[in-house]
Amino acid sequence: GDHPKDILLLAGKHDVVSLLKRSKPVIPKNINEVSTNWLSDILGAEVIRAQPRQIGQGVGLMGDIFRVELKYSQATIGQPDSVVVKLPSSFEENRTQGVDLGMFEAEVRFYNELVQDATVGVPEVYFAEIKTGTADFVVVMEDLSHLEMVDQTAGMNIKQATSAVEVLASIHAVWWDRVQVPEMDWIPTMVGPRIEFVDPLLAQIYPVFAQGFEQYLPEGGLEIYELFAGNYLKLTTALASRSPWTLAHQDYRVENLMFGPTDSGQVVVLDWQGIGRGPGAYDLAYILGGSMDTMLRRQHEQQLVSSYFERLVEHGVKDYSHEQLWEDYAHAHLLGGIAVPLLTGGSMDLSNERGLQLIATMANRHTAAALDHDGVERLKKIIG
Repeated sequence: GDHPKDILLLAGKHDVVSLLKRSKPVIPKNINEVSTNWLSDILGAEVIRAQPRQIGQGVGLMGDIFRVELKYSQATIGQPDSVVVKLPSSFEENRTQGVDLGMFEAEVRFYNELVQDATVGVPEVYFAEIKTGTADFVVVMEDLSHLEMVDQTAGMNIKQATSAVEVLASIHAVWWDRVQVPEMDWIPTMVGPRIEFVDPLLAQIYPVFAQGFEQYLPEGGLEIYELFAGNYLKLTTALASRSPWTLAHQDYRVENLMFGPTDSGQVVVLDWQGIGRGPGAYDLAYILGGSMDTMLRRQHEQQLVSSYFERLVEHGVKDYSHEQLWEDYAHAHLLGGIAVPLLTGGSMDLSNERGLQLIATMANRHTAAALDHDGVERLKKIIG
């Protein structure tokens, strides 16, 4: 009833609620709403000037990305001079796709719930928030523009490739054999609905892809695509049923990596919106198959796969042999590296010069890698 104590308790509760409401910055609708006050709130220091500039146009399919230079009312040690702000894409269909595939949600939840478990390879994130089930989200993270980006068509050199696989193993080791638990059910599995949805689509667009891209494939390459189209789920399931699962990035290619100075071994991995639960070999084959010149990969492949394996073991991964990794890696060249060029190449506007060149390069390299690892025979055996 109206007992003074009850009223006090209610008043107390109300204060807590308003405090909570007050303490969570709202999600800006666009870069104009990323004000000095808003940034001061997030960074815990008074920002008096914020100058945004859009970066990476055409790169961030799922988001518009801005670098914001900051000036504070007083110099504070440890405060960033600039941050990167990621907002929903200005293209309606990209936003719709991001919502349908759960990509915005996945990236925000990764940064809020999982990122702190990784010891290397992840950016510092100051704030990440989303309105569930919508494209209203924001990520504010460290500015990595002092690090080096590598153009995928040029490809990684051997030092970069070594760092990339070692950091990948360090990330995979954190979640090795630990993702099949209820609290990680929100992360799609690599044998789940996403692939079930894509599978018939790949068979449908195969003729368009074949017409546009056969000329870029190595000899015998088209047969891989022909056998692959419509069998993606079968191929993924074959690997997923025998290989340990981890948290896979699923777009682990060089243009999503930033490299520190040569010999530092530093790599920061971006774009965590496509995460999935499944075999780690998927990411390993994807980076080595698509982000290196084919001759260079052939020359160093065994050593690179061994570097990945040794790093897994260093982090305490047991019950997984080098032989099994090699077998999984060979099989994994028949997964994302074939699916992604087929999906994008079969549905892209071929007048986009940069896009066309990237897909042609990826299709060529990934097909060569699949052929190098007896891809045709493997395919025939699995699809029967």
